[in-house]
Amino acid sequence: MEKQTILQGFEWYLPADGTHWKTLAEKAEELRRFGINAIWMPPAYKGSEGANDVGYGTYDLYDLGEFDQKGSIKTKYGTKDEYLSSIAALKKAGLKIYADIVFDHFMGADETEIVSAVSYQFDDRTKPASGEEEIEAWTKFTFPGRQGKYNEYQWTWKNFSGVDYDAREKDHAIFNFADKGWEPKVDDENGNFDYLMGCNLDMENPETVNQLDNWGKWYQELTGVDGYRLDAVKHIRFDLFVDWLLHRREEKGSDLFVVGEYWSDELEKLQEYLESSGNLISLFDVPLHFNLFQAASTMGKFDMRQIFAGTLIETRPDWAVPFVDNHDTQQGQSLESWIEGWFKLQAYSLILLRNEGTPVIFWGDLYGTENAESVGAGLNALIKLREELIFGGQADYFDDPDVIGWTCTGDFSQKDSGMAVIMTNAGGGEKGMTISAIHEGETFVDLLGNNEAKITLDENGQGVFPVNDGQVSVYVNEKMAKKIRG
Repeated sequence: MEKQTILQGFEWYLPADGTHWKTLAEKAEELRRFGINAIWMPPAYKGSEGANDVGYGTYDLYDLGEFDQKGSIKTKYGTKDEYLSSIAALKKAGLKIYADIVFDHFMGADETEIVSAVSYQFDDRTKPASGEEEIEAWTKFTFPGRQGKYNEYQWTWKNFSGVDYDAREKDHAIFNFADKGWEPKVDDENGNFDYLMGCNLDMENPETVNQLDNWGKWYQELTGVDGYRLDAVKHIRFDLFVDWLLHRREEKGSDLFVVGEYWSDELEKLQEYLESSGNLISLFDVPLHFNLFQAASTMGKFDMRQIFAGTLIETRPDWAVPFVDNHDTQQGQSLESWIEGWFKLQAYSLILLRNEGTPVIFWGDLYGTENAESVGAGLNALIKLREELIFGGQADYFDDPDVIGWTCTGDFSQKDSGMAVIMTNAGGGEKGMTISAIHEGETFVDLLGNNEAKITLDENGQGVFPVNDGQVSVYVNEKMAKKIRG
């Protein structure tokens, strides 16, 4: 069975020049050569900032860069035709397409409405901060540039449960409309974290849910995507996507890969979400990201034996989507927790060279950003090794607080298979590890070139593998190393 390797196909600071869909199309064959076989594309519809919107300020779901709205026809990434052409090119190259879906909030309303509302405390949304009062809210979405094409529905305050601004009094507060209350089946941060930003969608309103389903059918048929990345699921009723995804799967006639962004390092909350969403949705392994961040930023004090402790990889590997960094964790963003460059290859080895999980590679690590260089040839080698090598059985050697390792046995059907990985977040060392007796007498070398040792396995397939200070070494058969390096 082919191992899946997903690329997050964007980063926050891409130029707002409307060329990214073309760039992805041009890179399609290159990405497949690298060993990537799926891509998470950024939100494709018009945001409230028009051509400058990264895509998370949802304005019009039906405007994929086709209508003159919010100051532009193009989105940040290009036009509708360029988007569909990009999907076609990526699919032709052999990549699965995963679309980014933002159903938590709308932004950039066209008109205001007078609404009865109650304000709530910012840090405890279970406690009112005022009585019921009338406010002027930006909640009416008429989409004048689209003029009803594809869908004539106009969104009003009835589709939303709250906003954070009263235009009449120029008051910034968290307002809940009329007697709607907040959705209880959401994350309990701040007492209740139903409200995040903008016009918060009211998932108890049947019209709201029906319109999202109508759009999903239109979008699935138009694009033919193979799955979805769901934004901000901790703020949305936990079971909302069950019916929505079952409908999309029925329309496509096959399974869909779906991953949700539940930004929490509390494992229990992630497990609760998996249960509530019917095991239809995988989740990004946020606890693992924070373990990686700690390992990279604590001057060797992190106990590497605990790198998978309290993570989805450890407890729900079939639903775990590990990542190193993303558009929210990169420098300058709201969830900044950037993994320092010296530890990137250790981190990517931990998510790419193991049997558990479905890993995601960040665009900025592959191609660089305005603030950080790419990880370099070492990352490309790890991606290609993941594609080429049958991992086989896996044995962990997590027996030292600084130096850990694991081996993969390889397989009889693949010549030159087998692998040993050893890494440290502090001083170097060595570790005796067994790959498999089927590799007796074979010579293994560090694919990454960090260590020049050549390790010949004994009759039991065992060797002593070294690693330098603050590095990772990936030992593979000499012939496999030559194949990967080209």
